[in-house]
Amino acid sequence: MNRVDLKIVLLGNATVGKTSLMERYVHDTFNDSRPYQNMEGRDHIQINAVKIMLQTIGTVFAAKRVQVNDVSLVMGIWDTAGSEKYDAMTRTYYRGAKAAIVCYDITKSNTFQKAKYWVRELRSIEENCKVYLCATKKDLCDAGLASDNPDLHNAVERYANGTQTKLFVTSSKTGENVVELFDEIIQDFVSNPENLQQAEEKLVLSRKSERRYCCALS
Repeated sequence: MNRVDLKIVLLGNATVGKTSLMERYVHDTFNDSRPYQNMEGRDHIQINAVKIMLQTIGTVFAAKRVQVNDVSLVMGIWDTAGSEKYDAMTRTYYRGAKAAIVCYDITKSNTFQKAKYWVRELRSIEENCKVYLCATKKDLCDAGLASDNPDLHNAVERYANGTQTKLFVTSSKTGENVVELFDEIIQDFVSNPENLQQAEEKLVLSRKSERRYCCALS
């Protein structure tokens, strides 16, 4: 998978659950690698291949091939570090991103304040990138752990409406709304004809490169 059609960056504080979100979507696992139940994507989205590797210090990269109707796409997901010492490195991954998932811990209001910072910074650098706000760890609330700010969800909804960002409340432990989040990103991407044209051009170039490589080996 040398090409990436749909570049996605994961942003947010350390420990908000970005890596768990990616692992749940890419590998169907949560921490102890046990598969979870009831994760169903839309019928017309088919997963064809998965690959994950360590990209560099503080950042993990995963690539996933998806089939949307008759369109084959390669989704590249960059899981960026959330600590301040990696901020400068994180900014380098904004360029060319078609979508950004900005995460916050549903039980910790300070992580939402930092999420707003990531949204502002991202839009100042890559203004055409679509932003998806992701509340993580819903299972903690379901288990009875209250947020440190009772008005947090209402504040997040007001912010999402005011900034035209789509909000998803997720749990990587149970899988709730994880596939729905990524499916929405895929649907938004393929709804833009320009994105599909660029993906087709990348596919043609990739096939030409493969043919040249095969000829060189023969």
